[in-house]
Amino acid sequence: MDASFPFGMQGESSQPGFKFDLYGRNQSLEKDGVRVPKAVKTGTTIAGVVFKDGVVLGADTRATEDTIVADKNCAKIHYIAPNIYCCGAGTAADTENVTAMISSKLNLHRLYTGRQSQVSTALRMLKQYLFRYQGYVSAALVLGGVDKYGPRLFTVAPHGSTDSLPYVTMGSGSLAAMAVFEDGYRVDMEREEAMRLVANAIRAGIFNDLGSGSHVDVCVITADKVDYIRPYDIANRKGERAGLYEYKPGTTATLSVEVRKFDIMEERVVPTGEAMET
Repeated sequence: MDASFPFGMQGESSQPGFKFDLYGRNQSLEKDGVRVPKAVKTGTTIAGVVFKDGVVLGADTRATEDTIVADKNCAKIHYIAPNIYCCGAGTAADTENVTAMISSKLNLHRLYTGRQSQVSTALRMLKQYLFRYQGYVSAALVLGGVDKYGPRLFTVAPHGSTDSLPYVTMGSGSLAAMAVFEDGYRVDMEREEAMRLVANAIRAGIFNDLGSGSHVDVCVITADKVDYIRPYDIANRKGERAGLYEYKPGTTATLSVEVRKFDIMEERVVPTGEAMET
C-alpha cells in the first residue's frame, strides 16, 4: 500500500464495479467522533402525467430552510427548451443551476443542428451529470416534453437513475400525490381532466406533507404550444382576522419596571450555512 494514501485511499482505478477502499477510513473517522452525513428530505411535491395530446407537469411553491418556510412562492417548474420543461425537488440552488446549465447546452445544440430538442437528449445530459456527482448534487427531477416521438415523461433521481412512466411523482409529498394518481389516472385523458388530476395530486402533497405548501403551479406541454399557469390554484388561502388583537397600555397590571443599559463590546454575525430546500 502506498504510504501517501492513508486508510486505503488509492488512486483512481480503471477496473469496473464498486470500490470499498474508503470503508475503513469512514469507520475510523466515525469512531473518532466525526458526524456521519444524514439524508436530507426534499420538502417538495412535484408530479407529471401523460395525456392524449401532451404532458402536464405540476409543483407546489413552498421552499424551506430546515423548519423555516423561506419562500412561499418559489417556482419549481424550470424551462429546459421550448418543448421541454422540468420540475425540481431538492436543494433550490442545485435544481435551478442544473436545469439552467442543461437548457444552455440544448440551446447550443439546437443552433448547431437546426433541429428541435428531443426529451431523450435532455434526459441523457441530466442523468450523466448527476451520476458523476453520485447524489451530492441534490436535484430530483421530473422531466416532461413533446418531441417528434410524442409526449415523453421521465423522473431523474439525484444519483442519476431514471424512470419512464405515464404518471410520476417525486419529493417528500410524492406518496400522497401517487395515491391520487393511482386512483384517478386513465389512458388518453383530455387536457382539462389531466390538469385537474395533477392539481389534485399536488394538493394532496400540500395538505399531507409539511415540506410542501402554498400554491399549485401547472405546465401543459403540447406539440404546438406550452401553457405555464402560475398559480393554477391557491391551495392555502390566508384567512381574515375575526377581530382586533391590540390592547391599550395598562390593560395588564405591572408590578415593577426596571430598564438596564448594556455596553456592546463586540458584535459578530455567524452564517448558518444551511441550504434552502425546495
